[in-house]
Amino acid sequence: MDAAPIDSGYADSGYAALAALEAIRRVKYRYLRCVDLKLWDELAEVFTPDATADYGSPATGQPLRFGSRDEIVTFLREQLGPTMITLHAAGQPEIDIDGATATGTWRFEDTVIATEYRVVIKGAAYYEDRYRLGDDGRWRIAHTGYVRIYETMQSLDDVPSLKFTANRWAATA
Repeated sequence: MDAAPIDSGYADSGYAALAALEAIRRVKYRYLRCVDLKLWDELAEVFTPDATADYGSPATGQPLRFGSRDEIVTFLREQLGPTMITLHAAGQPEIDIDGATATGTWRFEDTVIATEYRVVIKGAAYYEDRYRLGDDGRWRIAHTGYVRIYETMQSLDDVPSLKFTANRWAATA
């Protein structure tokens, strides 16, 4: 659920700055939750229509660049289907607001379990984001991207005792 638009009656107060910071935090957290839970329609709402993304991941062999909200969501929907389990955790935001735009840096770690390929990918990076306040009073991501600090990959076959006792995305019998 989106945070309520900023009440223009508080525009000149510290309240407006705090409300904007919280709205930006929430939109980033919503982005991460929607990716992990595969909520693609809801994910589209966190981006401006002209949003861009740069995902610098060695696992794909090259940086990934996208030039619109539709390109970003299509890529994530196609690449993170039911055989991909993901968990993204971000924190330590440094957010600077300048009127109706903002920038943010976020430390994050992620785990991707590609069951079809029997690998686990773990990594960390710092997201470098830009945000824009819409005419509807809601903050959205105008750009998101990262370059990895590190990334590791391990075969699930290297852990013979590994057994999934829960998998939200596994087909039910």
